[in-house]
Amino acid sequence: MASSMALAMLMISSFFFLSTTHASSDSFLRCLSGSIPTQLLFTQSSQSFASVLASSVRNPRFLTPGTVRPLCIVTATNASHVQAAVVCGRAHGVRLRVRSGGHDYEGLSYRAVRADAAPFAVIDLARLRSVRVTRGSPATAWVDSGAQLGELYYAIGKVSDRLAFPGGLCPTVGVGGHFSGGGFGMLLRRHGLAADQVVDALLVDAQGRLLDRNAMGQDVFWAIRGGGGGSFGIVLSWRVNLVAVPPKVTAFAVKKTVQEGAIDIVAKWQEVAPALPNDLLVRVIAQGQDANFQALYLGSCDALLPVMRSRLPELGVDRTHCKEMTWLQSVPFIYLGSGATVEDILKRNLPGDNRFSKATSDYVRQAISRNVWADIFRTWLAKPNAGLMILEPYGGKIAGVSDSETPFPHRSGVLYNIQYMNFWGSANEEAGRTGWVRDVLAFMAPHVSKNPRAAYVNYRDLDLGQNVVVGGTSGNVTSFEAGRVWGEKYYKGNFRRLAMAKAQIDPSDYFRSEQSIPPIGNQLILTNVERVDHAE
Repeated sequence: MASSMALAMLMISSFFFLSTTHASSDSFLRCLSGSIPTQLLFTQSSQSFASVLASSVRNPRFLTPGTVRPLCIVTATNASHVQAAVVCGRAHGVRLRVRSGGHDYEGLSYRAVRADAAPFAVIDLARLRSVRVTRGSPATAWVDSGAQLGELYYAIGKVSDRLAFPGGLCPTVGVGGHFSGGGFGMLLRRHGLAADQVVDALLVDAQGRLLDRNAMGQDVFWAIRGGGGGSFGIVLSWRVNLVAVPPKVTAFAVKKTVQEGAIDIVAKWQEVAPALPNDLLVRVIAQGQDANFQALYLGSCDALLPVMRSRLPELGVDRTHCKEMTWLQSVPFIYLGSGATVEDILKRNLPGDNRFSKATSDYVRQAISRNVWADIFRTWLAKPNAGLMILEPYGGKIAGVSDSETPFPHRSGVLYNIQYMNFWGSANEEAGRTGWVRDVLAFMAPHVSKNPRAAYVNYRDLDLGQNVVVGGTSGNVTSFEAGRVWGEKYYKGNFRRLAMAKAQIDPSDYFRSEQSIPPIGNQLILTNVERVDHAE
């Protein structure tokens, strides 16, 4: 009761606009220590600060002596800790960044880019990771933002082999960031995005209020389901619909070299894969002189083989390639390999999670010519510092949803998404490795989507643009016009609506990063919003 009263008093005292010019780090930390147990609070002077900061940093590029680090890290275990951090932050001029799984490709969940950035703290949600599955029609789950996808999938699979969730492949990705950006994986053609399944959420807003779907309002609820993390508040938990799968699915992986016809097969795959039956997804990883075709089919090998023989016979899929298993077993099989077990997806860290890396993305709406693919394989993928290209086919359910239904606009007419990635082992390789990503991206410009050249926010790339802070009716806020440079690539026409939702829930732009949504429009503040308790 005492802690609740203290929090309420803090909230009352903090309802004024944030002033970054009078930030007081010491007073912020004193404020936090009055509401958050000391064992959950790690300041820069704490003995464990460095290890807690590094605990889910996935890219060593952003963990160097020059990295702009937070004043402290709050490892919250309940909503009140997050609410207190927001209230203290606003009262003392310290912003918050939020980390769930640490996979933000630019590290914006735990670092700032500019050395003169406003002081900030990190809310680390790794201890908020419960998953509560409820059978029913439909079956649902409440999943906390700090849970990893592997933990969500494991919990679902242990309840029923006929239930699944259409999220990404990498099991160590955090739920919070993944859902916030849309989230897609091997079930996207049958069941669409992860965000398409979200039916409720619990959000701590910039005033420290705990809001559910009804309390936050339809515009904000729309925005958090694909509008990217770190803009509208801190989502603590998500309620999602689960999807039906058969008790046995079929997976395969077939690798073809350039000498074995990989160029011709990839060129044909572009138009075949988005038009396959919705129960079948065949993706491609192009690396070196190989194209690795990975597939998941919601059915038996007997039913799959005639489809592959008629639609893509050049791949040569036969019974020896088929592996029948449960949907849960398919997750480690596809991502980790045939020797992996379902328990492996529960690990907080996996081999390869912590490599130097750079990535970006494109969308393809018209098939790329065979000659261009020949150039890609024989020139770009053959370079000694080359990375890889991951091609994810769309079509099916993901394309059957309106571009404006959620902030994620890459729906009808998209053939496939390209993710360009490069990895390296030491810092002195960075220039060449990142240079390959930027150079191949420039080469691809004539062959991908245009006006805008679209990109996927969960493959965040600061090369697309960064925010600019300007004056505004609510004090200093990020510029909408500057934000359009990168924002319309991720969100197309939905960017303006996202900015309007931001103006409703966070008009003073408290939750801000180098690529957060700027506020625009009528500076509306939600009223008559009451705290809601989480109820099953």
